Amino acid sequence: MSDASAPWPPQDLDDATIVVRRLAEATQELTGRMAKVMAMNATDMTAIAALGLNGPMGATDLARHLGIRTASATTLIDRLERSGHVERVRDPHDRRRVTVTATAAAQQAERAAWATTIEDIDAVSRSLSPDQRGVVVDFVSRVVEVLQASGRNGDGS
Repeated sequence: MSDASAPWPPQDLDDATIVVRRLAEATQELTGRMAKVMAMNATDMTAIAALGLNGPMGATDLARHLGIRTASATTLIDRLERSGHVERVRDPHDRRRVTVTATAAAQQAERAAWATTIEDIDAVSRSLSPDQRGVVVDFVSRVVEVLQASGRNGDGS
């Protein structure tokens, strides 16, 4: 448990922790810039990216992924459907289940907006030795697990 009277952020953080915080901040800023390029808000763009990376999802799954309420996700999906970025598809095995998928046009727009950045990151990744890459993949994977688990209890833990 952290001391509520201690300075925030702590002054004695590890350099790797500081870099991760800077990476998170840079990612958030980049997401905002790319949302403008794609002429949508950051949550809508993040939803398109999530569908591209994870495949079709139901509204509840998408809401959980975005950290929003299901009702908010439904509103988001309605907006994205009207703009031609997503489509609702009935599950062929369970007609009650509806999934949302990014349209080809949305995927193409996302690719156009992000391609240069992803290629530049890939070039940095490929410049690492196999041993360095293994350390980075392990470290970042563990940090991603922490990030994905954080805030699930609604109290920051």
